[in-house]
Amino acid sequence: MTERAPVLTIDGPSGSGKGTIATLVARELGWHLLDSGALYRLVALGAGRHNIDLADADSLAEYAASLDVCFELPPGTAEVVTRLEGLPVGDAIRSETCGNAASKVAALGAVRQALLQRQRDFRRTPGLVADGRDMGTVVFPDAELKIFLTASVAERAQRRYKQLIQKGISANLPDLLTEIAERDARDTQRTVSPLKPADDAVVLDTSELSIEETRNRVINLYRDRFAPSRQ
Repeated sequence: MTERAPVLTIDGPSGSGKGTIATLVARELGWHLLDSGALYRLVALGAGRHNIDLADADSLAEYAASLDVCFELPPGTAEVVTRLEGLPVGDAIRSETCGNAASKVAALGAVRQALLQRQRDFRRTPGLVADGRDMGTVVFPDAELKIFLTASVAERAQRRYKQLIQKGISANLPDLLTEIAERDARDTQRTVSPLKPADDAVVLDTSELSIEETRNRVINLYRDRFAPSRQ
């Protein structure tokens, strides 16, 4: 049954809204959620806690292969509870420092390979919504529906700035612009699983779309392209 569980992938660069949309879609469909970007953040966070050097690819891969993580969607809230080794990590994995470290970890082929099967194990009935950067191209190339969200660098930096300020975290917009542009360059130019839309992905530019508008477009795509075939 695991192999036959449907998958909807949502890929895109940092700040495109893929995490928010994936969570909303998973709740709407009643499916499981995989935040693959969080996996790399979790590896980076766990590496720090276990004193593993970010340059030690072998040790990082060994840790990643046995990563103890789960994503929970508690009823009555829009939040996702991410647990590392049984403990909620909250905002720790969403810091800019952790994000930059995760981008470096994600560029390591050994770590990506170690996490590949771990990610595929999230595929179970009734279905899975997986968000990240290579969900549709590498992890779930047979997904029933693939979405690639994008937005301008300026818009993504502004979104990140507002998010940090709302959480009471100090932020500098010019620095965020630079960091996002640099992260885009690393992610699109790396030799291992570079960030790009799958050939059969639907590309949605969210620069001028609200969260609700983007969510509705994805849900409608699912219903139009996938749901009828399973009735």
